[in-house]
Amino acid sequence: MPRTADEIVQHADQLATRFENCPPPEADKHDPQAISLLRGAVASRGTAERHLIAAVTAARKSGMSWAAIGHFVGTSGEAARQRYSARLT
Repeated sequence: MPRTADEIVQHADQLATRFENCPPPEADKHDPQAISLLRGAVASRGTAERHLIAAVTAARKSGMSWAAIGHFVGTSGEAARQRYSARLT
């Protein structure tokens, strides 16, 4: 573990060199269509999560219990509360 300023700078230079010589990420070696499908799926999941948060917000504003919300999202009421309560809009 580097202790002096010079050792820290030398260690940083070594890490920078390793980073610059690092092979491309694994994803760059794969089929572009597969990568595109994965990116699209991740984007869709994000959109779905935003819709779910909006729905949970509406449900809570209408007086629905966490237990009922948990039932609809396929989890316990406590798990739903832990997951969504801080994210309500």
